[in-house]
Amino acid sequence: MYKFDPAVIRVGISGCLTGQQVRFDGGHKRSDFCTEQLARFVEFVPVCPEMAIGLGTPRPSIRLINHEGSLLAQTAKGEDVTAALRDYGRQMAAGFEGLSGYILCAKSPSCGMERVRVYHESGKGNAKEGTGIYTAELMRALPLLPLEEDGRLNDAVLRENFVTRVYALHDWQCLMHQGLTAARLIAFHSRYKYLLMAHHRDSYLRLGKLLSDLSCDVEQKADAYISGMMQALGNKASRNNHTNVLQHLQGYFKQQLTSRQRQELARTIHQYRQGILPLLAPITLLRHYLEEHPNDYLHQQVYLNPHPEALRLRYGI
Repeated sequence: MYKFDPAVIRVGISGCLTGQQVRFDGGHKRSDFCTEQLARFVEFVPVCPEMAIGLGTPRPSIRLINHEGSLLAQTAKGEDVTAALRDYGRQMAAGFEGLSGYILCAKSPSCGMERVRVYHESGKGNAKEGTGIYTAELMRALPLLPLEEDGRLNDAVLRENFVTRVYALHDWQCLMHQGLTAARLIAFHSRYKYLLMAHHRDSYLRLGKLLSDLSCDVEQKADAYISGMMQALGNKASRNNHTNVLQHLQGYFKQQLTSRQRQELARTIHQYRQGILPLLAPITLLRHYLEEHPNDYLHQQVYLNPHPEALRLRYGI
């Protein structure tokens, strides 16, 4: 349904987050970040599974019910729509090979990613422990696909992490579209060295070891590589990890910078580590010195430009 296009980054999204009036009460949950900022860089694929299975709007609300250890989606009128939502999730997932990410409506019994309220079938008690029926099928069918909820995107770290993963997966999809070779796989890993180190150093080392011998089974190792890479990038990059990467990058300029410039860079990195400056400050200084003292290896590092700067994602981390 949505074939991969290297020129377009496609992101699935719950229809209500784009302003579509598809919620059970006839309203929407329009996300300013999605519609006013991210939409400038990606092509959204809006989906409302509840509308798609014919429930219409306004409609009776849906609840997740714990029935003997299994989750059921049931309308306020008692209609069981579990199978319909599951079938639709499987159907859509089969056509989502061209997507590089997905933004979901939080708390939704169809689209929620986590902590969706689940009611006991007796009617007594509930707990925030479920995943929406539709989303659970996406997770099963598309384990590499970056998923995030609208509410969590208000957190600066989670927002930057999600967009980073979207761009990384799209980059990988471009590689596969171009044609996988051992040389291209090694070059890809080389470009992601410092980004992986910032998110999970052990994964960087493990993935490098995985690629140490590509004399056979390149496709199998590529599958293992991207699985490990996306899992690694799912970890939030800590301030200490960022500092470690920044100090590694600083080392490339030891011979080119004056004593004053070296002190300025070291001070900026230290102030970032202390939480005084945002990550953008040392990154901007490193980019400046890289322009003055070109280095092909550093120029290719995704860490320095993992997503469009206009999104302002490194201002608050």
